[in-house]
Amino acid sequence: EIVLPVHFYPDGDWKFTGYAGLASHGGTLGLIIALAIFCRKTKIHYLDILDMMGIAAPLAAGFIRLANLMNSEIIGLPTNVPWAFVFERVDMLPRHPAQLYEAIAYFLFFLIMVGVARYKKDNYGRGFYFGLCITLIFLFRFFIEFLKERQVDFENVLPIDMGQILSIPFVLLGLYFVITKRKKAVR
Repeated sequence: EIVLPVHFYPDGDWKFTGYAGLASHGGTLGLIIALAIFCRKTKIHYLDILDMMGIAAPLAAGFIRLANLMNSEIIGLPTNVPWAFVFERVDMLPRHPAQLYEAIAYFLFFLIMVGVARYKKDNYGRGFYFGLCITLIFLFRFFIEFLKERQVDFENVLPIDMGQILSIPFVLLGLYFVITKRKKAVR
């Protein structure tokens, strides 16, 4: 449906599904592969570009989650908190605005990334900012999933949902870069 946004039914009928939703894990993986190809052609060090993107990516992720909020996508579980949202496109239940929680967190992560880059940039090696970025985003993503509706039926039999399962490798990769790319402070 990425190329042709149409769902075909067994009886031969079809329905235009439109271009809706985002797949952040697949998008992140695709971006990493595209950057590898770009860096190979331009001879720019791969981790230099990933670090630059790691500083800006939380800002983009925050805006993506605001778009999800406006499109009533990736909705939260029903709740009685006073700031609950009613997603009329879905139902009339007050729900956690999980997309808004994520957007706020990602904007905060952007400020953290800029602050660390501005004030401590000489303390870190190539790949540190990339690692910090994906650790922050996907660790938060893992925990916020507990406040979201399951996206597909098969997740109902799993102890954690697919978003959480797919976040784990990104968190581990990020932690690897954060731990291994931190330089010793020069005295």
